[in-house]
Amino acid sequence: MAFEALPERLAQVRAEIARLAPQPVTIVAVTKGFGTDAIHAARDAGLADIGENRVQEALQKQDALGDAAAIRWHLIGHLQRNKAKLVPGRFELVHSVDSLELATELSKRAMTPLRVLLQVNVAHEPQKSGCTLEEAPVLARQVATLEHLRLEGLMTLAPFTDDLDVQRRTFRGLRVLRDRIKEEVEVWLPTLSMGMSGDYATAVAEGATVIRLGTVLFGPRT
Repeated sequence: MAFEALPERLAQVRAEIARLAPQPVTIVAVTKGFGTDAIHAARDAGLADIGENRVQEALQKQDALGDAAAIRWHLIGHLQRNKAKLVPGRFELVHSVDSLELATELSKRAMTPLRVLLQVNVAHEPQKSGCTLEEAPVLARQVATLEHLRLEGLMTLAPFTDDLDVQRRTFRGLRVLRDRIKEEVEVWLPTLSMGMSGDYATAVAEGATVIRLGTVLFGPRT
């Protein structure tokens, strides 16, 4: 699959970010379901942050690419505890820690500090992973004490909707929660990972520092 439109699409995204955001925003190119050619195209366009939903798919691509691509790998999908042993040393940032059990397993398996985000189910959607708004401060306090984890922020998924008010409430809710946790737990949480292809503009306007983009960059998956 060719990705000739990627540079132009990326330029449009960056222009939108510049219009909306005073804060720096990292673009994570989500290559789930694409081959390594998508990753090469992203690197050629200047994107070094690559996101994958599934551990096994990510590891296969890492092994195929080797070290030459100089990629920062992000694990953005739900992580099962029995896969935690595969993560340390292979990912720059894990976006989807949602329980103390998972966090403890990651810390036990890591030899050096592993950067993580707490996934929060702000909209209380039963089909999605993530701790609740109510659970998040306690979980943040617990994760912050684990020896080999470095808690850096929060992540959420907004409901799949074109309703801008729903999007805003979700993303604003995560930002407000982050500020509350910073005050109550006294941890530095610089990262807000929120916003995907259909809602990244709203997320950026609400304070996102990381956005996770797939189809808006690469086109639809086939």
